[in-house]
Amino acid sequence: MKYINKKTSQDYDQIKITDLEVFANHGVFPEENKLGQKFLVSAVLYTDTRKAGKTDDLTASIHYGEVSAFITKYMKEHTYQLLERVAETLAEEMLKSISGLCKIDLEIKKPWAPVGLPLKTVSVKISREWHTTYIALGSNIGDSETYLNEAVEKIGQIPTCTVEKVSSYLVTEPYGVTDQPDFLNACLKMRTLLYPEELLKELNRIEKEAGRERIIHWGPRTLDLDILLYDDIVLEEDDLCIPHVEMHKRSFVLEPLAEIAPYKRHPVYGKTVREMLEEIQAQL
Repeated sequence: MKYINKKTSQDYDQIKITDLEVFANHGVFPEENKLGQKFLVSAVLYTDTRKAGKTDDLTASIHYGEVSAFITKYMKEHTYQLLERVAETLAEEMLKSISGLCKIDLEIKKPWAPVGLPLKTVSVKISREWHTTYIALGSNIGDSETYLNEAVEKIGQIPTCTVEKVSSYLVTEPYGVTDQPDFLNACLKMRTLLYPEELLKELNRIEKEAGRERIIHWGPRTLDLDILLYDDIVLEEDDLCIPHVEMHKRSFVLEPLAEIAPYKRHPVYGKTVREMLEEIQAQL
């Protein structure tokens, strides 16, 4: 499944590199990995060139010469069988390493691929980008503050994720099953290269490491991590619903979320986080 942010490619400026020649060792056959061959790499770098355009300052933009050297070095230092793997890992490393790079279209061409038939080239072309997501955190067993602190730290340690903001910790009454201790709740904003299902898997891993057991729905737990929003997508799967299906009803979610993203709009209802929180508070 492909996920698309509301912010389209037309909203970014572009820097293009076309048919950079790289001699590297990638391929299914052993001789390809040993002898090597020529590859042609093209990249569209999506960024904001406004400051560079106004100041004529190279450091305010992406240096296409340095990017070309980065691509060449990476492809020479790594060996993979599949072009798909080359493209995926290279795009990821570029997004992680190049400041100001929001999205990349990357195409890797393999001239005269050894298929036993006359062809000029085969290629793999992918688009990858940073996504913005908001995560709800909760705990009401043991040292809840430590559980939340460790969760924030572990999320930030995921190689393809960067935590940007964390709300204050909020003590709230339990929701659903009320015969249990109060919760400590928070929200965080992060950038990620993971797709939603991949991110969910990582969050479930962190919950499990904290001793989370899914026994009682809405019951007590050492750690609860929920994806609230992911860009502006609407996703309905058996094990994942984005936006979170009840976030607009829960003050313990909206209150910390309003602290870090008051004007973020719900992609279904169109209301800001602050507006949804004010509607709940008016009903109390």
